[in-house]
Amino acid sequence: MSVEIVQVDAFTAEPFGGNPAGVCVLDVPGDDGWMQSVASEMNLAETAFLVPVHGGWDLRWFTPAVEVDLCGHATLAAAHHLVERGDVTGEAEVMRFFTASGELLAKQTLDGWIQIDLPATPPEPVTPPGALLASLGLSDAVAVSKSRLDYLIEVPSAELLRELQPNFTNLAAIGTRGVMVTSVGEGLYDMVSRFFAPSVGVDEDPVTGSAHCALGPYWADKLGKADLLAYQASKRGGVLRVSVKDDRVVLGGQAVTVIRATLEKVAAAPVEHVPS
Repeated sequence: MSVEIVQVDAFTAEPFGGNPAGVCVLDVPGDDGWMQSVASEMNLAETAFLVPVHGGWDLRWFTPAVEVDLCGHATLAAAHHLVERGDVTGEAEVMRFFTASGELLAKQTLDGWIQIDLPATPPEPVTPPGALLASLGLSDAVAVSKSRLDYLIEVPSAELLRELQPNFTNLAAIGTRGVMVTSVGEGLYDMVSRFFAPSVGVDEDPVTGSAHCALGPYWADKLGKADLLAYQASKRGGVLRVSVKDDRVVLGGQAVTVIRATLEKVAAAPVEHVPS
């Protein structure tokens, strides 16, 4: 049995920009080990696996090393793929994803962007671990806080942010999923950021949707505005519309499919038999 898998560049309108994600739609759930092997073979920051269920799709995300609880760019990629497949018709139709982080919603907007509705993860001020700033090559920071998933470090300028050269070995030992570094924006952008996650096998993530679930509330509070335009300043780069609404963050982005391929062997998850 074979199945299609695609690579979608998310948070960009141009191929080879934004953040690439694998997307695979299965008829039945895949075996965990097989999905992890596929994600490792794809060697992208995340690969998303979808299974149709009543009312929507079960959605899981795997890095090349581990399964993760939330991934924004791979959710955007998954929604884009469903639109291209014809599973979704019309701009108003809501896509429902059932995930380890609860129910997530997505829809295509009139201008062709896709919106994904994610849980906010507002950060709280913390004292950084001793090695955190040093691992980033920083002697000080404007502020340090922590969300449910990651550390957030504000630096004084976008120029400093772009010049960072972290020690990824030391950063991986910090004991968190990832570290986002951010500054107030430049030009059209309200905020800029970079995101490092060597502990889950991704030294620098090109564009990180889930990080903006923390960056959105952080900058909305600092700037006094709920609707923000964000740029993630990786080598590939990516643009996000960020709207903070109570305990949710709505991210808007574009996406483009760049590769279509066929997985020749699919391993379904074993059926659980209930003793009679």
